[in-house]
Amino acid sequence: MKADITIMSGDGVGPEITREAVKALQAIGAVFDHDFSLNEVLFGGIAIDETGTPYPEKTQQACKNSDAVLLGAVGGPKWSDPNMKIRPEKEGLLEMRADLGIYANIRPIKTYQELIDNSPIKNRYLENIDMVFVRELTGGIYFGEKKKTDTFASDICEYSKVEIERITRVAANIAQGRRKKITSVDKANVMATSQLWRSTTTELIEKEYSELELEHIFIDAATMHLLSRPADFDVILTDNLFGDILTDEAAMLTGSIGMLPSACLGEDSFGVYEPIHGSAPDIANQGIANPCGAILSVAMLLQYSLSLEEEAQVIEQSVAGVIEESILTKDLTGSGYVSTEEMGTAVTKKILQT
Repeated sequence: MKADITIMSGDGVGPEITREAVKALQAIGAVFDHDFSLNEVLFGGIAIDETGTPYPEKTQQACKNSDAVLLGAVGGPKWSDPNMKIRPEKEGLLEMRADLGIYANIRPIKTYQELIDNSPIKNRYLENIDMVFVRELTGGIYFGEKKKTDTFASDICEYSKVEIERITRVAANIAQGRRKKITSVDKANVMATSQLWRSTTTELIEKEYSELELEHIFIDAATMHLLSRPADFDVILTDNLFGDILTDEAAMLTGSIGMLPSACLGEDSFGVYEPIHGSAPDIANQGIANPCGAILSVAMLLQYSLSLEEEAQVIEQSVAGVIEESILTKDLTGSGYVSTEEMGTAVTKKILQT
């Protein structure tokens, strides 16, 4: 297979972890005889510094001309002032998502037996966790009209029925290949958008996916149940804001946010893939960042954008194999840890041994 893949390393630890993810991708290409053409472009804070905008035109065109995008991380203290007119998150990430039409954020949460002791949650709650978050990505309060004065501010939360239907179908299609259960998170006892969310998801599932079980739960209850009965969840469907919060909470179940990948998808096979953690400027350039989230994001890229299921499984198995051998980065162990590069090399070596 031939595929054009755009690489946006971004800021902070982004370049370090992306470098290791690219090594894994190239190893897959070598083992399975695929031709992956890689094109690196600027995005985020570094793009602001060099071009004046976090999402320059050259980057936009590269993304639109590629089969998939691999993103490291964006942002940092240099660009974090909320009063700045241009920021990596708002004018970068949010604008890119809207421009590319990637409205579905897929975040799998799975625990590794070897890392259970890392979580602050008691071990008995962490067995058999295997859930997928499906978060709506281009609507809601993040994209609504905003007003701010010295004494007043407002953020409008808006959703259309069409937006809710399309994200519900994504969740339903994923649930069909899993345990056939969807938990939809809202605040329908208070918010009008959540009332529309609940009625729309119920109507669509009953009409088009009657074989699935649909459970509704309020966001406040969801935050509790995610820690008290996490193994009960299969596919969790959320809006933009609630999904942002819940997925970071769920990361604590795994022992490290550094292990978690994500995919941002639209109507076709194109997607943007990135670890869910941020740019972690406090540990940048120290060689201690965990590249596994970025490497597992490559697995999602292979699965969702290129339909290479076997290759995706090889990456997942290689990461699991390295963890089983106690090859761990600093976030995963108290002592005896390996560097970012050493972890990436260990995963790549396992891929090449396939």
